Amino acid sequence: MTDSIPAPWALADGRERVAAYPRPPALVPYDRHVRVEVFGAVLADTHHSLRVLETFHPPTIYLPPSALNAAMLRPAAGCSFCEWKGVARYFDVVAGDGRVLERVVWHYPQPTEAFGALAGWFSLYPGRMDGCWLNEERVIPQPGGFYGGWITSQVEGPFKGDPAHPELV
Repeated sequence: MTDSIPAPWALADGRERVAAYPRPPALVPYDRHVRVEVFGAVLADTHHSLRVLETFHPPTIYLPPSALNAAMLRPAAGCSFCEWKGVARYFDVVAGDGRVLERVVWHYPQPTEAFGALAGWFSLYPGRMDGCWLNEERVIPQPGGFYGGWITSQVEGPFKGDPAHPELV
């Protein structure tokens, strides 16, 4: 396969149109710098992640276990089901002083075959963190408390969860 054929969601200026992301979603390697801070500490820092690209969703970033400060994660009760990825398990983020953000990180311990590369990798809700950055650009969280998308100047909406677009909620 050649890189000269742009993805159908790629715009001429290098941005991406989320309305053209595929369904079922695509899983795409990502080598840009990802940094996450919470409780004044670095929770994650890597140049090696995966993006899930799904129609009308900004990308969701998945981080390898080696990129996270595991001492800040505590398994949480409950799970959820994604028709594409399978059963997700959740984690709380715990600060050294005992502060807790409940169920803000998740992973798929045994994802579906199509998303097998996500096994054990972690994602999170950007809106619950102190800040998330992609290549030094601060991320805007996807609207809605359920979604974990990362909005930057590189993606064009409208986005699912945006109250200005109730047809997508």
